[in-house]
Amino acid sequence: MTTLHHEHPVHDHIHGPACGHPEVPHGDHVDYAHDGHMHRRHSDHYDECEPSGHVAHQDHEHRHGDGCGHESVLHGDHVDYVHDGHRHAAHDGHWDDH
Repeated sequence: MTTLHHEHPVHDHIHGPACGHPEVPHGDHVDYAHDGHMHRRHSDHYDECEPSGHVAHQDHEHRHGDGCGHESVLHGDHVDYVHDGHRHAAHDGHWDDH
């Protein structure tokens, strides 16, 4: 899945293991959940990490929710669940793969 390269205009905070924001493994890098959106370090700035389309996660029978065992991360107007290096979000009776 491709993400948009959208630079966060001003971001003085340095994300890292002890920064206080949830780490979300994402492919070959780590995103950080910050104020309802995802940031990724890129060169000398941070990018907003958003999916570039709707991708349903096929054959995902696990139901995410309180106590499911996966970390929940606020993302815009909904909650994503970190599962196997990507994020799942409930959408129209299935899970989207972020």
